[in-house]
Amino acid sequence: MGLRSHHLSLGLLLLFLLPAECLGAEGRLALKLFRDLFANYTSALRPVADTDQTLNVTLEVTLSQIIDMDERNQVLTLYLWIRQEWTDAYLRWDPNAYGGLDAIRIPSRLVWRPDIVLYNKADAQPPGSASTNVVLRHDGAVRWDAPAITRSSCRVDVAAFPFDAQHCGLTFGSWTHGGHQLDVRPRGAAASLADFVENVEWRVLGMPARRRVLTYGCCSEPYPDVTFTLLLRRRAAAYVCNLLLPCVLISLLAPLAFHLPADSGEKVSLGVTVLLALTVFQLLLAESMPPAESVPLIGKYYMATMTMVTFSTALTILIMNLHYCGPSARPVPAWARALLLGHLARGLCVRERGEPCGQSRPPELSPSPQSPEGGAGPPAGSCQEPRCLCRQEALLHHVATIANTFRSHRAAQRCHEDWKRLARVMDRFFLGIFFSMALVMSLLVLVQAL
Repeated sequence: MGLRSHHLSLGLLLLFLLPAECLGAEGRLALKLFRDLFANYTSALRPVADTDQTLNVTLEVTLSQIIDMDERNQVLTLYLWIRQEWTDAYLRWDPNAYGGLDAIRIPSRLVWRPDIVLYNKADAQPPGSASTNVVLRHDGAVRWDAPAITRSSCRVDVAAFPFDAQHCGLTFGSWTHGGHQLDVRPRGAAASLADFVENVEWRVLGMPARRRVLTYGCCSEPYPDVTFTLLLRRRAAAYVCNLLLPCVLISLLAPLAFHLPADSGEKVSLGVTVLLALTVFQLLLAESMPPAESVPLIGKYYMATMTMVTFSTALTILIMNLHYCGPSARPVPAWARALLLGHLARGLCVRERGEPCGQSRPPELSPSPQSPEGGAGPPAGSCQEPRCLCRQEALLHHVATIANTFRSHRAAQRCHEDWKRLARVMDRFFLGIFFSMALVMSLLVLVQAL
């Protein structure tokens, strides 16, 4: 920067020292005009004829590119073209006196420039002015076009991520001149987007301009400023494909654990695997999101899905306990037999093999094991009947014992089958409930993308 200023100063010095014969007609007129204008000119003072007069500055901003949106640090980096126009009362001439020359281009450091800065600047570097030329017209109108890379603070609200919209303001105003000395106004109702380069992540909806006049506690005079509000909407396609759709598919897979047979041994494993997969996606989401009080929409969906999977896994464990109730378990309660094995089983079409849908086996009370009657057979050594008849009575006694034992075994087996059937009914019931919950939550989130 210092070398460039040195070369510029040297060029201006040579321009003053060159004889007029070395330049063309237009160059001689421009040199004469330059010498006449800057003979007694100073860039240190405000260029107004009356010190009580307000100098009007027109500000125009053209958005060229969105370089970066740092959501974690809440900093927006933009590439802008900034145009400032004002009237310098000491830089006027008659074009007829200089061969019709009505405009010249000179280095901006030679003229007075308004000290308009970005108020919400978020850069540690001191503000610097671009070393571009200004266009000076014969009526004193000065136009200064300069490119600028701005880093401004922007409050990022991620409550609706990844379907969020952000409003980032850029406030420009004079740093030392009050409203009675310098008045800044925007040109047009919004910034220009004619040369904007489309961003892959953000869609620009507009950049309206608004002028404000504020009075700060340090000073009594008002300070005008111009705020350009950049309206952004996130392009959510990448986040839907990479973060949302996998979670939707996993959440729809989780209720299928209720459809797995209990004898497969994979019901709990499926629930735990789905829970681990959701935890990995939750960590990936947390790395890209700034810490904020509001939880993003996709974060709420992840937490709701993880809660649902946790409850479904716990219910799967309870249902498996019902399925594996052994023959020694007590019979199914009467209310559960009537409500669950009766009405709910018919409604959910849970039936035995060969039983038509909509009908269920009528509830049967488990018969209690019967012990052989005491007088079924004669006691040993007390048989008074003939020997053949005594042996028949003993045989009947043993047959009755075997029948009672078989009846007790069938009753215990039927009790075990009732518990297994109750487990199937509960599996079918919770399959419908959790699958409906997962489908509704997924549709509520995906509808935001439409």
